[in-house]
Amino acid sequence: MIKNAEKRAEELPAGPDVYGRLLGPIEGSRIAVSSGIDPIHRSEMGQFFTPEKTARLMAGMFENRLPDLRLLDAGAGIGTLTAAWTAALCAQPNRFPTRVSLTAYEIEPAFVKKLEGTLASCAEELGRVGIQTTWDVVRADFIEQAAKSLSEPLLHPRNLRFTSAIVNPPYRKIHSGSNWRRSMRGAGIETGNLYSAFLALIVRLLEPGGELVAISPRSFCNGPYFRSFRKLFLDQMSLRRIHVFDSRNQAFREDKVLQENIIFHAVKDRNRTRKVIIASSYGPDDPKFTTRKMHHDKVVRPADPDAFIRIVPDHAGDEIAGRVESLSTPLAGLRLEVSTGRVVDFRAREFLRSKPSKATVPLIYPAHLSSGFVHWPRMLKRKCEAIVAGPKTDELLVPSGWYVLVKRFSAKEEKRRVTAAVFDPSKVSFRQVGFENHLNYYHRSGSGVTENLAKGLATFLNSTLVDSYFRQFSGHTQVNAADLRRLPYPPLDLLERLGRQVKDTLYDQVQIDRLVKS
Repeated sequence: MIKNAEKRAEELPAGPDVYGRLLGPIEGSRIAVSSGIDPIHRSEMGQFFTPEKTARLMAGMFENRLPDLRLLDAGAGIGTLTAAWTAALCAQPNRFPTRVSLTAYEIEPAFVKKLEGTLASCAEELGRVGIQTTWDVVRADFIEQAAKSLSEPLLHPRNLRFTSAIVNPPYRKIHSGSNWRRSMRGAGIETGNLYSAFLALIVRLLEPGGELVAISPRSFCNGPYFRSFRKLFLDQMSLRRIHVFDSRNQAFREDKVLQENIIFHAVKDRNRTRKVIIASSYGPDDPKFTTRKMHHDKVVRPADPDAFIRIVPDHAGDEIAGRVESLSTPLAGLRLEVSTGRVVDFRAREFLRSKPSKATVPLIYPAHLSSGFVHWPRMLKRKCEAIVAGPKTDELLVPSGWYVLVKRFSAKEEKRRVTAAVFDPSKVSFRQVGFENHLNYYHRSGSGVTENLAKGLATFLNSTLVDSYFRQFSGHTQVNAADLRRLPYPPLDLLERLGRQVKDTLYDQVQIDRLVKS
Protein backbone atom coordinates (compact mmCIF):
# COMPACT_ATOMS: atom_id res chain seq x y z
CA MET A 1 0.00 0.00 0.00
CA ILE A 2 1.53 3.32 -1.11
CA LYS A 3 0.98 6.39 1.00
CA ASN A 4 1.37 9.87 -0.48
CA ALA A 5 2.32 12.76 1.77
CA GLU A 6 0.79 15.51 -0.36
CA LYS A 7 -0.53 17.32 2.68
CA ARG A 8 2.58 18.98 4.03
CA ALA A 9 3.26 20.65 7.33
CA GLU A 10 4.36 24.27 7.17
CA GLU A 11 7.68 24.34 5.34
CA LEU A 12 10.19 25.10 8.09
CA PRO A 13 13.89 24.34 8.47
CA ALA A 14 14.31 20.89 9.96
CA GLY A 15 16.74 22.08 12.61
CA PRO A 16 18.69 19.80 14.95
CA ASP A 17 15.47 18.52 16.57
CA VAL A 18 14.67 16.38 13.54
CA TYR A 19 16.90 13.61 14.90
CA GLY A 20 15.14 13.71 18.24
CA ARG A 21 11.66 13.81 16.71
CA LEU A 22 12.31 10.86 14.42
CA LEU A 23 14.84 8.68 16.20
CA GLY A 24 13.95 9.31 19.84
CA PRO A 25 10.62 7.41 19.82
CA ILE A 26 12.02 4.72 17.51
CA GLU A 27 14.99 4.05 19.78
CA GLY A 28 12.68 3.45 22.72
CA SER A 29 10.53 1.12 20.63
CA ARG A 30 13.60 -0.69 19.30
CA ILE A 31 14.83 -1.56 22.77
CA ALA A 32 11.36 -2.67 23.92
CA VAL A 33 10.62 -4.74 20.81
CA SER A 34 14.10 -6.27 20.69
CA SER A 35 13.99 -7.40 24.31
CA GLY A 36 10.62 -9.07 23.70
CA ILE A 37 11.78 -11.27 20.79
CA ASP A 38 12.27 -14.92 21.58
CA PRO A 39 16.01 -15.71 21.24
CA ILE A 40 15.32 -18.81 19.14
CA HIS A 41 13.10 -16.83 16.78
CA ARG A 42 15.75 -14.09 16.57
CA SER A 43 18.32 -16.70 15.59
CA GLU A 44 16.01 -18.06 12.90
CA MET A 45 15.48 -14.53 11.56
CA GLY A 46 19.17 -13.70 11.72
CA GLN A 47 18.19 -10.06 12.24
CA PHE A 48 19.35 -7.59 14.89
CA PHE A 49 17.91 -4.08 15.11
CA THR A 50 20.26 -1.21 14.32
CA PRO A 51 21.04 1.04 17.31
CA GLU A 52 20.44 4.76 16.82
CA LYS A 53 24.10 5.85 16.82
CA THR A 54 25.01 3.20 14.26
CA ALA A 55 22.07 4.27 12.09
CA ARG A 56 23.13 7.93 12.26
CA LEU A 57 26.68 7.03 11.31
CA MET A 58 25.41 5.12 8.29
CA ALA A 59 22.95 7.79 7.17
CA GLY A 60 25.65 10.45 7.26
CA MET A 61 27.60 8.74 4.47
CA PHE A 62 25.09 9.44 1.69
CA GLU A 63 25.64 12.25 -0.80
CA ASN A 64 21.99 12.45 -1.98
CA ARG A 65 22.66 14.72 -4.97
CA LEU A 66 19.76 13.69 -7.22
CA PRO A 67 16.46 15.63 -7.49
CA ASP A 68 14.39 12.44 -7.24
CA LEU A 69 15.47 9.91 -4.61
CA ARG A 70 14.02 6.42 -4.24
CA LEU A 71 15.21 4.76 -1.04
CA LEU A 72 15.18 1.03 -0.33
CA ASP A 73 15.36 -0.36 3.21
CA ALA A 74 15.26 -4.17 2.92
CA GLY A 75 14.56 -6.00 6.16
CA ALA A 76 13.59 -2.69 7.75
CA GLY A 77 12.44 -3.87 11.18
CA ILE A 78 10.71 -0.86 12.72
CA GLY A 79 12.40 1.63 10.39
CA THR A 80 15.41 2.95 12.28
CA LEU A 81 17.60 3.20 9.18
CA THR A 82 14.98 4.94 7.06
CA ALA A 83 14.37 7.39 9.89
CA ALA A 84 18.08 8.12 10.21
CA TRP A 85 18.40 8.64 6.44
CA THR A 86 15.40 11.00 6.50
CA ALA A 87 16.77 12.99 9.43
CA ALA A 88 20.17 13.34 7.75
CA LEU A 89 18.52 14.51 4.53
CA CYS A 90 16.34 17.05 6.32
CA ALA A 91 19.23 18.38 8.39
CA GLN A 92 21.75 18.88 5.59
CA PRO A 93 22.14 22.56 4.65
CA ASN A 94 21.82 22.03 0.88
CA ARG A 95 18.81 19.85 0.19
CA PHE A 96 19.06 18.53 -3.36
CA PRO A 97 15.94 16.36 -3.84
CA THR A 98 12.46 17.69 -4.49
CA ARG A 99 10.83 14.25 -4.43
CA VAL A 100 11.46 11.20 -2.27
CA SER A 101 9.93 7.73 -2.21
CA LEU A 102 10.55 5.39 0.70
CA THR A 103 10.22 1.62 0.25
CA ALA A 104 10.66 -0.65 3.26
CA TYR A 105 10.48 -4.46 3.15
CA GLU A 106 9.50 -6.30 6.31
CA ILE A 107 8.11 -9.82 6.55
CA GLU A 108 7.69 -9.99 10.35
CA PRO A 109 4.04 -9.08 11.16
CA ALA A 110 4.92 -7.86 14.67
CA PHE A 111 7.02 -5.03 13.23
CA VAL A 112 4.79 -3.79 10.41
CA LYS A 113 2.54 -1.42 12.38
CA LYS A 114 5.47 0.37 13.99
CA LEU A 115 7.25 0.49 10.63
CA GLU A 116 4.24 2.14 9.01
CA GLY A 117 4.21 4.72 11.80
CA THR A 118 7.90 5.39 11.26
CA LEU A 119 7.51 5.99 7.52
CA ALA A 120 4.52 8.25 8.08
CA SER A 121 6.64 10.33 10.49
CA CYS A 122 9.46 10.42 7.93
CA ALA A 123 7.06 11.73 5.28
CA GLU A 124 5.88 14.42 7.68
CA GLU A 125 9.43 15.57 8.39
CA LEU A 126 10.29 15.64 4.69
CA GLY A 127 7.14 17.68 4.09
CA ARG A 128 8.37 20.24 6.63
CA VAL A 129 11.29 21.05 4.33
CA GLY A 130 9.27 21.02 1.12
CA ILE A 131 10.08 17.55 -0.19
CA GLN A 132 7.17 15.67 -1.75
CA THR A 133 7.16 12.13 -0.36
CA THR A 134 5.49 8.78 -0.98
CA TRP A 135 6.08 5.69 1.10
CA ASP A 136 5.34 1.98 0.92
CA VAL A 137 5.72 -0.88 3.38
CA VAL A 138 6.04 -4.13 1.44
CA ARG A 139 4.99 -7.16 3.48
CA ALA A 140 6.83 -9.72 1.39
CA ASP A 141 10.01 -11.75 1.34
CA PHE A 142 12.60 -9.40 -0.13
CA ILE A 143 14.78 -12.14 -1.63
CA GLU A 144 11.94 -13.88 -3.42
CA GLN A 145 10.33 -10.70 -4.74
CA ALA A 146 13.54 -8.99 -5.79
CA ALA A 147 14.89 -12.13 -7.44
CA LYS A 148 11.64 -12.55 -9.37
CA SER A 149 11.86 -8.97 -10.58
CA LEU A 150 15.36 -9.62 -11.90
CA SER A 151 14.66 -13.04 -13.41
CA GLU A 152 11.38 -11.96 -15.07
CA PRO A 153 12.09 -8.39 -16.27
CA LEU A 154 9.31 -8.42 -18.86
CA LEU A 155 6.73 -9.15 -16.17
CA HIS A 156 8.27 -6.68 -13.72
CA PRO A 157 9.54 -3.72 -15.80
CA ARG A 158 11.44 -1.36 -13.49
CA ASN A 159 9.01 -1.70 -10.61
CA LEU A 160 11.93 -2.28 -8.27
CA ARG A 161 14.62 0.26 -9.06
CA PHE A 162 16.25 2.58 -6.52
CA THR A 163 18.72 5.45 -6.32
CA SER A 164 19.60 4.79 -2.67
CA ALA A 165 19.68 1.81 -0.33
CA ILE A 166 20.42 1.59 3.38
CA VAL A 167 20.46 -1.85 4.94
CA ASN A 168 21.32 -3.95 7.96
CA PRO A 169 20.78 -7.36 6.32
CA PRO A 170 20.08 -10.56 8.26
CA TYR A 171 23.07 -12.76 9.04
CA ARG A 172 22.48 -16.44 8.45
CA LYS A 173 23.60 -19.21 6.12
CA ILE A 174 21.22 -20.30 3.37
CA HIS A 175 20.71 -24.03 2.86
CA SER A 176 21.61 -25.17 -0.64
CA GLY A 177 18.13 -26.63 -1.20
CA SER A 178 16.13 -23.72 0.19
CA ASN A 179 13.64 -21.58 -1.73
CA TRP A 180 15.99 -18.62 -1.23
CA ARG A 181 18.84 -20.37 -3.03
CA ARG A 182 16.53 -21.36 -5.89
CA SER A 183 15.23 -17.79 -6.16
CA MET A 184 18.75 -16.40 -6.20
CA ARG A 185 19.90 -18.85 -8.85
CA GLY A 186 16.96 -17.80 -11.01
CA ALA A 187 18.33 -14.26 -10.87
CA GLY A 188 21.84 -15.48 -11.75
CA ILE A 189 23.26 -15.03 -8.24
CA GLU A 190 25.00 -17.76 -6.26
CA THR A 191 25.70 -17.12 -2.57
CA GLY A 192 25.26 -19.03 0.66
CA ASN A 193 24.47 -16.33 3.22
CA LEU A 194 21.46 -14.08 3.73
CA TYR A 195 23.49 -10.91 4.08
CA SER A 196 25.41 -11.40 0.85
CA ALA A 197 22.14 -12.39 -0.88
CA PHE A 198 20.50 -9.13 0.23
CA LEU A 199 23.51 -7.07 -0.86
CA ALA A 200 23.82 -8.82 -4.25
CA LEU A 201 20.15 -8.19 -5.03
CA ILE A 202 20.34 -4.58 -3.91
CA VAL A 203 23.34 -3.99 -6.18
CA ARG A 204 21.34 -5.32 -9.12
CA LEU A 205 18.32 -3.14 -8.20
CA LEU A 206 20.25 0.11 -7.92
CA GLU A 207 20.13 2.60 -10.77
CA PRO A 208 23.48 3.60 -12.31
CA GLY A 209 25.07 6.04 -9.89
CA GLY A 210 22.94 4.68 -7.03
CA GLU A 211 24.30 4.70 -3.48
CA LEU A 212 24.43 1.81 -1.03
CA VAL A 213 25.29 2.06 2.67
CA ALA A 214 25.28 -1.18 4.65
CA ILE A 215 26.46 -2.62 7.94
CA SER A 216 27.52 -6.22 7.51
CA PRO A 217 30.00 -8.80 8.78
CA ARG A 218 33.50 -8.13 7.51
CA SER A 219 33.83 -11.79 6.56
CA PHE A 220 32.93 -11.15 2.90
CA CYS A 221 36.16 -9.19 2.39
CA ASN A 222 38.33 -12.30 1.98
CA GLY A 223 38.32 -16.06 1.62
CA PRO A 224 36.92 -18.43 -1.02
CA TYR A 225 33.41 -18.62 0.48
CA PHE A 226 32.44 -15.09 -0.65
CA ARG A 227 34.64 -14.93 -3.75
CA SER A 228 31.79 -14.98 -6.28
CA PHE A 229 29.88 -12.36 -4.30
CA ARG A 230 32.92 -10.05 -4.13
CA LYS A 231 33.39 -10.32 -7.87
CA LEU A 232 29.71 -9.53 -8.54
CA PHE A 233 29.80 -6.61 -6.11
CA LEU A 234 33.09 -5.08 -7.25
CA ASP A 235 32.26 -5.51 -10.93
CA GLN A 236 29.44 -2.99 -10.50
CA MET A 237 30.25 -0.95 -7.40
CA SER A 238 33.01 1.43 -6.39
CA LEU A 239 33.84 1.77 -2.73
CA ARG A 240 33.69 5.28 -1.29
CA ARG A 241 33.99 4.79 2.45
CA ILE A 242 34.65 1.94 4.91
CA HIS A 243 34.27 2.27 8.66
CA VAL A 244 35.75 -0.45 10.86
CA PHE A 245 35.30 -1.01 14.58
CA ASP A 246 38.23 -1.95 16.80
CA SER A 247 35.91 -3.96 19.07
CA ARG A 248 33.84 -6.91 17.86
CA ASN A 249 31.12 -6.48 20.50
CA GLN A 250 30.15 -2.81 20.13
CA ALA A 251 28.04 -2.53 16.96
CA PHE A 252 25.20 -4.64 18.46
CA ARG A 253 26.25 -4.44 22.09
CA GLU A 254 22.77 -4.73 23.60
CA ASP A 255 22.11 -7.97 21.70
CA LYS A 256 25.48 -9.39 22.83
CA VAL A 257 26.51 -10.05 19.23
CA LEU A 258 30.21 -10.88 18.92
CA GLN A 259 31.07 -10.24 15.29
CA GLU A 260 33.48 -8.10 13.33
CA ASN A 261 31.27 -5.66 11.44
CA ILE A 262 32.00 -2.88 8.99
CA ILE A 263 29.93 -0.09 7.52
CA PHE A 264 30.59 0.67 3.88
CA HIS A 265 29.38 3.23 1.36
CA ALA A 266 29.56 2.25 -2.32
CA VAL A 267 28.29 3.76 -5.55
CA LYS A 268 27.11 1.89 -8.63
CA ASP A 269 29.73 3.02 -11.09
CA ARG A 270 33.23 2.05 -12.16
CA ASN A 271 34.91 5.26 -11.08
CA ARG A 272 38.08 4.01 -9.41
CA THR A 273 39.80 7.41 -9.44
CA ARG A 274 38.21 8.67 -6.23
CA LYS A 275 40.04 7.67 -3.09
CA VAL A 276 38.37 5.48 -0.50
CA ILE A 277 37.99 6.92 2.99
CA ILE A 278 38.98 4.38 5.65
CA ALA A 279 37.71 5.25 9.13
CA SER A 280 38.28 3.41 12.39
CA SER A 281 36.77 3.74 15.86
CA TYR A 282 36.31 1.61 18.95
CA GLY A 283 32.54 1.49 18.39
CA PRO A 284 29.75 3.43 16.65
CA ASP A 285 29.33 5.86 19.58
CA ASP A 286 33.04 6.65 19.89
CA PRO A 287 33.47 10.35 19.00
CA LYS A 288 37.18 9.87 18.35
CA PHE A 289 38.00 8.01 15.18
CA THR A 290 40.82 8.06 12.70
CA THR A 291 40.40 8.56 8.96
CA ARG A 292 42.67 8.24 5.97
CA LYS A 293 42.30 8.11 2.21
CA MET A 294 43.54 5.26 0.04
CA HIS A 295 43.59 4.71 -3.70
CA HIS A 296 40.87 2.29 -4.72
CA ASP A 297 43.39 -0.08 -6.31
CA LYS A 298 45.18 -0.33 -2.95
CA VAL A 299 41.96 -1.43 -1.27
CA VAL A 300 41.05 -3.83 -4.10
CA ARG A 301 44.06 -4.72 -6.21
CA PRO A 302 43.12 -5.00 -9.89
CA ALA A 303 45.37 -8.02 -10.44
CA ASP A 304 44.08 -9.95 -7.43
CA PRO A 305 42.12 -12.95 -8.82
CA ASP A 306 40.29 -13.35 -5.50
CA ALA A 307 39.32 -9.65 -5.23
CA PHE A 308 40.20 -9.34 -1.55
CA ILE A 309 39.13 -6.08 0.11
CA ARG A 310 42.09 -4.85 2.17
CA ILE A 311 41.33 -2.43 4.99
CA VAL A 312 44.37 -0.58 6.32
CA PRO A 313 43.17 2.03 8.83
CA ASP A 314 46.49 3.79 9.48
CA HIS A 315 49.90 4.49 7.97
CA ALA A 316 51.55 1.95 10.25
CA GLY A 317 49.50 -0.63 8.38
CA ASP A 318 51.12 0.47 5.13
CA GLU A 319 54.54 -0.20 6.60
CA ILE A 320 53.44 -3.62 7.83
CA ALA A 321 52.00 -4.51 4.43
CA GLY A 322 55.17 -3.31 2.73
CA ARG A 323 57.41 -5.41 4.97
CA VAL A 324 55.39 -8.61 4.55
CA GLU A 325 54.88 -8.19 0.82
CA SER A 326 58.60 -7.58 0.32
CA LEU A 327 59.04 -11.25 1.22
CA SER A 328 59.35 -13.05 -2.07
CA THR A 329 58.81 -16.73 -1.26
CA PRO A 330 55.38 -18.31 -1.85
CA LEU A 331 54.43 -21.38 0.14
CA ALA A 332 55.12 -23.61 -2.88
CA GLY A 333 58.62 -22.13 -3.01
CA LEU A 334 59.26 -23.66 0.41
CA ARG A 335 57.95 -26.99 -0.92
CA LEU A 336 55.27 -26.82 1.78
CA GLU A 337 51.54 -27.31 1.83
CA VAL A 338 48.91 -26.35 4.39
CA SER A 339 45.79 -28.43 5.03
CA THR A 340 42.90 -28.51 7.47
CA GLY A 341 42.93 -31.19 10.18
CA ARG A 342 41.29 -34.39 8.96
CA VAL A 343 39.55 -35.49 12.17
CA VAL A 344 36.01 -34.15 12.57
CA ASP A 345 35.41 -35.46 16.08
CA PHE A 346 31.63 -35.91 15.97
CA ARG A 347 31.94 -37.94 12.76
CA ALA A 348 34.71 -40.12 14.16
CA ARG A 349 33.10 -40.52 17.60
CA GLU A 350 33.22 -44.33 17.57
CA PHE A 351 37.03 -44.22 17.29
CA LEU A 352 37.70 -41.60 19.98
CA ARG A 353 38.98 -42.50 23.43
CA SER A 354 39.26 -40.36 26.55
CA LYS A 355 42.57 -42.00 27.60
CA PRO A 356 45.54 -43.18 25.51
CA SER A 357 46.22 -46.91 25.12
CA LYS A 358 48.34 -49.18 22.97
CA ALA A 359 45.60 -49.15 20.33
CA THR A 360 45.42 -45.34 20.07
CA VAL A 361 47.49 -42.40 18.90
CA PRO A 362 47.28 -38.73 20.00
CA LEU A 363 44.45 -36.53 18.81
CA ILE A 364 45.54 -32.89 18.88
CA TYR A 365 43.05 -30.08 19.52
CA PRO A 366 43.60 -26.29 19.65
CA ALA A 367 43.62 -26.58 23.46
CA HIS A 368 46.90 -28.50 23.20
CA LEU A 369 48.69 -25.46 21.71
CA SER A 370 50.55 -23.45 24.35
CA SER A 371 53.63 -21.19 24.28
CA GLY A 372 54.35 -22.08 20.68
CA PHE A 373 54.44 -25.87 21.15
CA VAL A 374 51.99 -28.78 21.40
CA HIS A 375 51.53 -30.10 24.94
CA TRP A 376 49.81 -33.50 25.02
CA PRO A 377 48.01 -34.92 26.92
CA ARG A 378 46.36 -32.16 28.95
CA MET A 379 43.47 -34.02 30.59
CA LEU A 380 40.82 -32.07 28.69
CA LYS A 381 37.44 -32.38 30.36
CA ARG A 382 35.19 -32.36 27.30
CA LYS A 383 37.45 -33.78 24.63
CA CYS A 384 38.82 -37.21 23.86
CA GLU A 385 42.57 -36.89 23.43
CA ALA A 386 43.17 -40.19 21.65
CA ILE A 387 41.95 -41.88 18.50
CA VAL A 388 42.12 -45.56 17.59
CA ALA A 389 44.74 -46.32 14.94
CA GLY A 390 43.84 -48.87 12.29
CA PRO A 391 42.58 -49.42 8.75
CA LYS A 392 39.34 -47.53 9.41
CA THR A 393 41.09 -44.38 10.65
CA ASP A 394 44.29 -44.46 8.62
CA GLU A 395 43.08 -41.78 6.20
CA LEU A 396 42.39 -39.46 9.16
CA LEU A 397 45.95 -39.68 10.50
CA VAL A 398 49.37 -38.43 9.41
CA PRO A 399 52.78 -39.98 10.05
CA SER A 400 54.60 -38.63 13.09
CA GLY A 401 57.04 -35.81 12.38
CA TRP A 402 57.67 -32.09 12.84
CA TYR A 403 54.58 -30.06 11.92
CA VAL A 404 53.39 -26.48 12.39
CA LEU A 405 49.80 -26.17 13.58
CA VAL A 406 47.65 -23.03 13.34
CA LYS A 407 44.35 -22.48 15.12
CA ARG A 408 41.49 -22.03 12.68
CA PHE A 409 39.42 -19.95 15.13
CA SER A 410 40.28 -17.30 17.68
CA ALA A 411 38.11 -17.18 20.78
CA LYS A 412 36.01 -14.06 21.40
CA GLU A 413 38.25 -11.03 22.03
CA GLU A 414 41.50 -13.01 21.84
CA LYS A 415 44.44 -10.72 21.16
CA ARG A 416 45.93 -12.82 18.39
CA ARG A 417 44.27 -13.79 15.14
CA VAL A 418 47.08 -16.13 14.02
CA THR A 419 48.28 -18.60 16.66
CA ALA A 420 50.85 -21.21 15.64
CA ALA A 421 52.62 -24.05 17.46
CA VAL A 422 55.23 -26.72 16.74
CA PHE A 423 54.39 -30.41 16.97
CA ASP A 424 57.58 -32.02 18.30
CA PRO A 425 57.57 -35.81 17.64
CA SER A 426 60.15 -36.42 20.38
CA LYS A 427 57.71 -35.11 22.99
CA VAL A 428 54.68 -36.95 21.60
CA SER A 429 56.28 -40.20 20.51
CA PHE A 430 53.83 -42.23 18.43
CA ARG A 431 53.89 -43.69 14.93
CA GLN A 432 50.94 -41.56 13.80
CA VAL A 433 48.97 -38.52 15.01
CA GLY A 434 45.58 -37.02 14.34
CA PHE A 435 44.95 -33.29 13.92
CA GLU A 436 41.41 -32.17 14.72
CA ASN A 437 39.43 -30.14 12.19
CA HIS A 438 39.79 -26.86 14.09
CA LEU A 439 43.49 -26.84 13.22
CA ASN A 440 45.43 -26.19 10.03
CA TYR A 441 48.76 -27.95 9.63
CA TYR A 442 51.82 -27.29 7.48
CA HIS A 443 53.42 -30.36 5.94
CA ARG A 444 55.58 -31.56 3.06
CA SER A 445 53.71 -33.98 0.79
CA GLY A 446 51.64 -35.26 3.69
CA SER A 447 54.58 -35.81 6.04
CA GLY A 448 56.52 -33.72 8.51
CA VAL A 449 59.22 -31.11 7.89
CA THR A 450 62.64 -30.49 9.41
CA GLU A 451 62.96 -29.35 13.01
CA ASN A 452 64.51 -25.97 12.25
CA LEU A 453 61.99 -25.21 9.51
CA ALA A 454 59.09 -26.03 11.85
CA LYS A 455 60.44 -23.83 14.63
CA GLY A 456 61.30 -20.97 12.28
CA LEU A 457 57.95 -21.07 10.51
CA ALA A 458 56.01 -21.11 13.81
CA THR A 459 58.04 -18.14 15.07
CA PHE A 460 57.33 -16.18 11.89
CA LEU A 461 53.59 -16.94 12.03
CA ASN A 462 53.42 -15.93 15.71
CA SER A 463 54.97 -12.53 15.03
CA THR A 464 53.03 -9.29 15.45
CA LEU A 465 54.05 -8.50 11.87
CA VAL A 466 52.10 -11.46 10.44
CA ASP A 467 49.15 -11.03 12.80
CA SER A 468 48.76 -7.34 11.92
CA TYR A 469 49.08 -8.03 8.20
CA PHE A 470 46.54 -10.84 8.37
CA ARG A 471 43.99 -8.52 9.99
CA GLN A 472 44.17 -6.15 7.02
CA PHE A 473 42.32 -8.59 4.79
CA SER A 474 40.82 -11.19 7.13
CA GLY A 475 37.32 -10.20 8.13
CA HIS A 476 36.48 -12.96 10.58
CA THR A 477 37.89 -15.02 13.41
CA GLN A 478 38.55 -18.00 11.16
CA VAL A 479 42.02 -18.54 9.71
CA ASN A 480 41.47 -20.43 6.46
CA ALA A 481 44.09 -22.67 4.92
CA ALA A 482 43.52 -20.64 1.73
CA ASP A 483 44.54 -17.46 3.57
CA LEU A 484 47.74 -19.09 4.82
CA ARG A 485 48.56 -20.20 1.28
CA ARG A 486 48.37 -16.60 0.11
CA LEU A 487 50.88 -15.28 2.63
CA PRO A 488 54.36 -14.41 1.37
CA TYR A 489 57.11 -16.12 3.40
CA PRO A 490 60.81 -15.60 4.10
CA PRO A 491 63.22 -17.80 2.14
CA LEU A 492 63.85 -21.32 3.38
CA ASP A 493 67.35 -20.58 4.67
CA LEU A 494 66.12 -17.63 6.74
CA LEU A 495 63.33 -19.68 8.30
CA GLU A 496 65.77 -22.44 9.20
CA ARG A 497 68.23 -19.91 10.63
CA LEU A 498 65.38 -18.46 12.69
CA GLY A 499 64.43 -21.95 13.88
CA ARG A 500 67.93 -22.68 15.15
CA GLN A 501 67.46 -19.86 17.69
CA VAL A 502 64.28 -21.37 19.16
CA LYS A 503 64.38 -23.73 22.14
CA ASP A 504 61.26 -25.20 23.74
CA THR A 505 58.99 -22.18 24.22
CA LEU A 506 57.62 -19.27 22.20
CA TYR A 507 55.78 -17.34 24.89
CA ASP A 508 57.54 -13.96 24.89
CA GLN A 509 56.02 -11.75 22.16
CA VAL A 510 58.83 -9.21 22.41
CA GLN A 511 61.38 -11.97 21.87
CA ILE A 512 59.43 -13.39 18.92
CA ASP A 513 59.21 -9.99 17.23
CA ARG A 514 62.89 -9.31 17.85
CA LEU A 515 63.86 -12.62 16.26
CA VAL A 516 61.65 -12.05 13.21
CA LYS A 517 62.84 -8.47 12.77
CA SER A 518 66.47 -9.53 12.88
